[in-house]
Amino acid sequence: MKSLKNVVTVSLGLLVLTGCQSVKSSATAETASPPPLQVTLIGTSGQPIGTAQLATVQEGVQIDLQVSGLTPGAHGFHIHEKSACDAPTFDSAGAHLNPTHKEHGFLNPKGFHSGDLPNLIVDEQGNGRLSTVSKSVVLLPDKPNSLIKPGGTSLVIHEKADDLKTDPSGNSGKRIACGSVK
Repeated sequence: MKSLKNVVTVSLGLLVLTGCQSVKSSATAETASPPPLQVTLIGTSGQPIGTAQLATVQEGVQIDLQVSGLTPGAHGFHIHEKSACDAPTFDSAGAHLNPTHKEHGFLNPKGFHSGDLPNLIVDEQGNGRLSTVSKSVVLLPDKPNSLIKPGGTSLVIHEKADDLKTDPSGNSGKRIACGSVK
C-alpha cells in the first residue's frame, strides 16, 4: 500500500511540474521576439540592388542595410506606410510611416516621423551600408508603429540627402529604391 501511495505522490508531482512547464512555455512563446526579416530592395528598373535585415533588439528595430549600384553620396532613407514597391517611381509606397502625426526630421522641433532614419552614405564604388536602430518602430503585429501591419510597410531610398528637418521628406528628392517589408 505504501508503494501505491508513493506512485500516486510521484505521479501528482510530475503532473504539477508538467503543467507548470506548459504555462512557462506558453508565456515564453508570447514574449519571444519575432524572427528577423529579410527585405530585398529594387531599383527603378526593378533590378535587385541590395538587402536589409530587420531584427527586434531591446531598444527597437535594428536595420542593417547593404546596397550597390547607387550614385555616390548621401541618400535619404525612410520607412514608408505601404508595402507596395511599383517601379520606377515607388509612389505606391505612400508617405513616411507616421502614426503619431508628427512633422518630418530629427532636427524638426515638430518632428519626427516614425519612419525617419539616418542618411545612407554611398561610397565612390556605388556601395552603401547602414546599420541603425529605430526606437520608433516595432516588429510586433497590431501595434500602431509596427512594420508588420495590414497593407505593410516599405524601406525607401531617395536620390539626395535628407536635410533632416523639411516636412514631409527632407528635400531628399525622387525615390530610387524600394523594398517591401513582409
